[in-house]
Amino acid sequence: MFGYYRLASAVPQLRVADVDYNVDQLMDGFRKAAEQKAAAVVFPELSITGYSCGDLFFQPRLREAALDGLRRFAEATEGSGTIAVAGLPFLHEDALYNTAAVIQSGRVLALVPKTVLPNYREFYEKRQFTSGRKLGTGTKETKVNGAYIPFGTEIIFQDAASSFSFGVEICEDLWSVIPPSSGLALQGARAIFNPSAGTELTGKAAYRRELVKQQSGRCLCAYVLSSAGVHESTTDTVFGGHSLIADNGRLAAEGERFGRESSLILADVDFERLAAARLSESSFNDSKSLSPAGNALHLTLPAEVPAPPGLEYAFNPARPFLPSLAHRPERCEEIIAIQTAGLAKRMEHTDARRLVIGISGGLDSTLALLICERACRALKRPASDILAVTMPGFGTTDRTHDNAVTMCRLLGAELREIPISECCLRHFGDIGHDPAERTTTYENVQARERTQILMDLANKTGGLVVGTGDLSEIALGWSTYNGDHMSMYAVNCSIPKTLIRCLIEHIAGESSPELGATLADINNTPVSPELLPPSGDGSIEQRTEDVLGPYDLHDFFLFHFIKYGAEPDKILYLAEHAFRGEFQPDFIRRCLGIFIRRFFRQQFKRSCMPDGPKVGTIALSPRGDWRMPSDACGTVWEKDISHR
Repeated sequence: MFGYYRLASAVPQLRVADVDYNVDQLMDGFRKAAEQKAAAVVFPELSITGYSCGDLFFQPRLREAALDGLRRFAEATEGSGTIAVAGLPFLHEDALYNTAAVIQSGRVLALVPKTVLPNYREFYEKRQFTSGRKLGTGTKETKVNGAYIPFGTEIIFQDAASSFSFGVEICEDLWSVIPPSSGLALQGARAIFNPSAGTELTGKAAYRRELVKQQSGRCLCAYVLSSAGVHESTTDTVFGGHSLIADNGRLAAEGERFGRESSLILADVDFERLAAARLSESSFNDSKSLSPAGNALHLTLPAEVPAPPGLEYAFNPARPFLPSLAHRPERCEEIIAIQTAGLAKRMEHTDARRLVIGISGGLDSTLALLICERACRALKRPASDILAVTMPGFGTTDRTHDNAVTMCRLLGAELREIPISECCLRHFGDIGHDPAERTTTYENVQARERTQILMDLANKTGGLVVGTGDLSEIALGWSTYNGDHMSMYAVNCSIPKTLIRCLIEHIAGESSPELGATLADINNTPVSPELLPPSGDGSIEQRTEDVLGPYDLHDFFLFHFIKYGAEPDKILYLAEHAFRGEFQPDFIRRCLGIFIRRFFRQQFKRSCMPDGPKVGTIALSPRGDWRMPSDACGTVWEKDISHR
């Protein structure tokens, strides 16, 4: 569904050279994977015989047993669309090959021989096997159990009716300078399956894990590896049964090593997302001209590949912009360093004597002020070079005002307070607006008055106006055109609202107790432009998320819409899964409708947005990332939502 397929890596219990026992274990592993609606399951290298048979591979009886075992295993897959990849030794034209058999619905579809044979330290594969390179270019045919099937290293298996496609390489192939999987990916394989038999040495598992992750990222593919387990021969080495599934550079699943029982790991991978990544990454398609032309056989799968009934094994975080907890501190510091470096460079280039910033006590201006302080520190300038201006208006509350004042004091910035209510009332009179009418005019007059003050103060002090608007607001057009929409450098322009909170929380943890407490209260304050009067008890009445919907949802929509071009139906499906129990499906759909309408109708603000640093893979600058006409219609996307 929506391009998702469940991939599996199985490590069965095996007995060296006991083919019947091994095939029974493979059949059991296949049955479990098929019950879980796996599209494909990968078993270890030479799993029908066991990898560590040594010179027993020269014995005709073992090879005959392996072929008979392959037949029996293939028969066990009858009626299932789940694909199995299992290894066996195979004799072809007086040469012995280490091969992977690709099996589906009772048939052996093809044999793929290993290309790179390790012949160093504990490995002596060239003693028994011949490299697949000896077959030459193109794909041959060979006879297996009475049927002629493709035999070669360049075979792309694909489902003609979907985005599902894959290729196979074996163990050492991945460790080579130019892995065969690189060429397979360039020729259309969106997943790579690797039956492996890696011995365990101190530190080797970590290197293997990084290889799999890096190759999946480099090839913009899924990568599934199953390595031989502890029941291989331990005469001189030990095998750990390392199973790995990676998805475009991310580790999606990993099995426990050294298990005594058979194991199965699963991951739900979005093949449409992989296709979208390849479409938008020009270097991927450019690489096709740099690689050998290739003569890959594109083999259509004879049976329908099962789609998972749900996303039980999918990586689908509700807040995709947030760094993982394990790496959060270092990622937050990296983001802050990028923002700081961008602002410091702009200060140097413009010879700015001051940084002028409007401070409201809200999330965005807080992060921008913290970045200003970091930039001054980086340039060995005092924090007093920051001119922070608080401009209380009709909606300013004591809570936000007091937090703004406290923060400026603790950071050492110069604070000026310039109330705007009276001048806004005069302006209402000038333009003939009744202040009792709480319309867009009522709100935007305040935003533009604040921007005018900041711009004029920058002229007066030789300063640079630092913008505070974030990526979420830019996506939704939640800003006043030529008001808070405009600045001289927008340090938050590629930081979404969910990440703003995360960064402030990180800085709070590194700050003095008083500043940390102030930042924590700012993080807990409802998001509001504070342009409408507060409630009777003085608390914030105008809450942005009551109007737009939660930023958690809008950031989720933004991520999937921009990064992978997901259609509205798919975004809804993913959001309903990610926010199950938090938001109702109808509410999610309404919020997505708001996102789509505002995203298209507010593009004109993005078309002339100020400069600012890109910190992640998504930004909406018309110069760096997002190019869209200001009058593009969103009708096609809105129809998808209304018809659901």
